[in-house]
Amino acid sequence: METENHNLEGAIGDRVRLLRTAKSLTLDELATRAGVSRAMISRIERGEASPTAQLLARLCPPLGVTLSTFFAFGETLESPLSRRTEQIVWRDPETGYLRRSVSPPGTPSRVEIIEVEFPAGARIPYPPETAKEGMTQHVWLFAGELEMTVGDIVHRLKPGDCLYMGITDNHVFHNPGSTIAHYAVVLDRGRG
Repeated sequence: METENHNLEGAIGDRVRLLRTAKSLTLDELATRAGVSRAMISRIERGEASPTAQLLARLCPPLGVTLSTFFAFGETLESPLSRRTEQIVWRDPETGYLRRSVSPPGTPSRVEIIEVEFPAGARIPYPPETAKEGMTQHVWLFAGELEMTVGDIVHRLKPGDCLYMGITDNHVFHNPGSTIAHYAVVLDRGRG
């Protein structure tokens, strides 16, 4: 994944503010519902702080979106072809994990494809996504190792393995290996 969008921090802040105001939430209300400090949300909205994946995962449910939908930025379909050089790429400042939105934005498809490079030793726990019941995902490992905890069950993935899981489950991504784990997430938004 060679390209990273460096102007994404401002866009992320704008997106948080847009979603918060659309839900008629004050900074204090969002802070309480997400369990994130008001000051941190304010800094994110001003583009002064780069949120981690874990922090964004906590903000999304009260904003009424999933993490994947959050990164869609409401784009309209310009082309059914998504060129690699134009795909949105975001790096988690805490773990260094790189997330690339592969699917063309704005399509009516329920399926979204995300490519991830997950550093050795990285670990990210995600709370259940309550924003969209019925959402599921496949995690397909291309290279490296990945340990997925879904609820109380631990799955150890090797290259070529694919794990299916619901988004409404608690889950933890962990790379126990010594090299980057390269994988795809195929997200199905469900019928809602």
